[in-house]
Amino acid sequence: MEYKKIFLIVVGILMNFPAGFSQNRENKIRKNVPLDSIRLSDPAILADDATSTYYMTGTGGMLWKSKDLKMWTGPFNVVQTDPNSWMGDNPMIWAAEIHQYNDKYYYFATFTNRDVIIDTVKGNEIERRASHILVSDKPDGPYVPMEDLTYLPPEKPTLDGTFWEDTDGKPYMIYCHEWLQNWDGTMEKIELKPDLSGSIGKGEILFRASDSPWSKEYDEEDNEVPNKVTDGPWLFRTKTGKLGMIWTSWDHSVYAQGVAYSKSGTLDGPWEHEKELITPPDYGHGMMFHTFEGKLLMSVHSHREDENGRYIRIPHLFNVDDSGDKIVINHLRND
Repeated sequence: MEYKKIFLIVVGILMNFPAGFSQNRENKIRKNVPLDSIRLSDPAILADDATSTYYMTGTGGMLWKSKDLKMWTGPFNVVQTDPNSWMGDNPMIWAAEIHQYNDKYYYFATFTNRDVIIDTVKGNEIERRASHILVSDKPDGPYVPMEDLTYLPPEKPTLDGTFWEDTDGKPYMIYCHEWLQNWDGTMEKIELKPDLSGSIGKGEILFRASDSPWSKEYDEEDNEVPNKVTDGPWLFRTKTGKLGMIWTSWDHSVYAQGVAYSKSGTLDGPWEHEKELITPPDYGHGMMFHTFEGKLLMSVHSHREDENGRYIRIPHLFNVDDSGDKIVINHLRND
């Protein structure tokens, strides 16, 4: 079954790169590193006007800096979590993003305490995992905890939280309820406090993995059924004002990224999913940003297996055309 393969992939990544998810990782700062020489899952890039610098985060809790998107310096440790919190002494850090909002910089990431088991579903132990937000006065940190100890229910594994300010003027976190527990991953929203220091109310479902026309797998009887994975949301508006969301799952054995658009123009949708993938196969977990020259780019990672059976993920950049109601990916940037 496809979900078993996905679960084994996740386990394999953790076994091969355990230090890569730790905020206490010993690292040596490197300079003038080409983008395609960096091994990084879930790359997210902030173009900071105040410092004229690009800051790239992702899985692992580390930070890279660049002036031109070509050569990078890093990785820097920028995260300071509380060892007395639910995260424990040394949480894994996944899918970090930096968002500038008002006069602060906010670090959205998934933190996992592997020493705490919150559930067991179909024989799989579910670790304490949740989307959370840290804050800093500077884009390169340090990022520290805020008021709320938790943003989302502790009994619910959540991941890949991202930021969006909706048409009501309120800030929200968009995140995934992990498929390992609910067996049909969901995309959800929760309102945030005005300074993003905590959440307000309860999460609401925007759509489920099974709503997608492209995310499929085979069950034990070889019947084609909806895939269970929701991953990597990123929201945007086109120049015509259309609200969209790119997100990642699996098209059978292929790592894949699709896009959905909101009919109402708000987070409440309803969300209509495009039938075709938005990026080539084995590219995913994307986000978008404007360069200092005004070009719109999409940052993704490639997903492939090397000769030793290890999964390698490398950041890549695509050009994006958002002039119409729907975004168009033109070509892979190699320059």
